[in-house]
Amino acid sequence: MKIENRQRVLLIATLALMGLLLADRLVFTPLGRAWTARSERITDLRKQVADGTLLLQREHSLQARWSQMSTNTLPNNPSLAEQQLLRAIDAWAQESRVSISGITPQWKSDQDNYLTLECRVDAAGNLDELSRFLYDAEKGPMAIKLESVELTTRDNAGQELAMGVRLSGLVLTPNGHPE
Repeated sequence: MKIENRQRVLLIATLALMGLLLADRLVFTPLGRAWTARSERITDLRKQVADGTLLLQREHSLQARWSQMSTNTLPNNPSLAEQQLLRAIDAWAQESRVSISGITPQWKSDQDNYLTLECRVDAAGNLDELSRFLYDAEKGPMAIKLESVELTTRDNAGQELAMGVRLSGLVLTPNGHPE
């Protein structure tokens, strides 16, 4: 083979390889990435459609559950809400025979569509009485959440206990502010 022909063949081969490299970098790799991203997006959309379908199938039961939950929240009037929570605490104390030494209510507003009424309750009694108080607070239909419970002993034998409970009650405010 002549040197001129060899140089021409090498030049053509080099240009062809550079063309393939450029095609790979500018066309095939971006198309591959786009295809992968598209496939992932389709998978995500299919999952969202499946989740939406399940929600639509459960719509009536979810609506009924939400209706029941929203009717058990505290009233949208601050004084009525406090009164209802204090009455409930008093009823739980009488039922469990604990002695209440202090109740400190405080309003919290973290979101626009609800408020929470946090209430610190200090009570004393034996373990059975205090556990009954907590059970009554948790089992009722009222939208109350036990945030924290602190137990300390008041005697050397550990028979008389003091308990600090932080409760929070939910108040739904559809307009973003209480009545």
